[in-house]
Amino acid sequence: MTIEKLEVDIIDEFSLFDDWMEKYEYLIELGKDLPIIDDKYKTEDYIIKGCQSRVWLHAGSENGRIQLTADSDAIITKGIISLLIKVLNNQKHEDVIKAKMNFINDIGLKSHLSPTRANGLVEMVKQIKSYALAYSIKN
Repeated sequence: MTIEKLEVDIIDEFSLFDDWMEKYEYLIELGKDLPIIDDKYKTEDYIIKGCQSRVWLHAGSENGRIQLTADSDAIITKGIISLLIKVLNNQKHEDVIKAKMNFINDIGLKSHLSPTRANGLVEMVKQIKSYALAYSIKN
């Protein structure tokens, strides 16, 4: 499924909720479904800098597609990284690099986060795109 189609699906999912408390609850549920990252990646080398919470992100590459796993020590942040992985995992490196990530603003996520969490979201996206760029150059 394309990044754009996944973004539309997320926008549709979030439109089902009437208020941001319900959307936060949904984010928390998404975080619970996040595949468990291997403990060997829960080190300082994999921490995303600039996040209020601790977020570990690992990326690999298989057949020209990025493979992402992550975890966080905060439930909302874990839901946020889960959303990003839902959209970008197993996508072509070039598609990840070019992804506009419009769904973030379309669902109102960035405007409903504290400034430090919003900054963390930006850093998560930057780190994922950085991994994709590194793998595209390597391949």
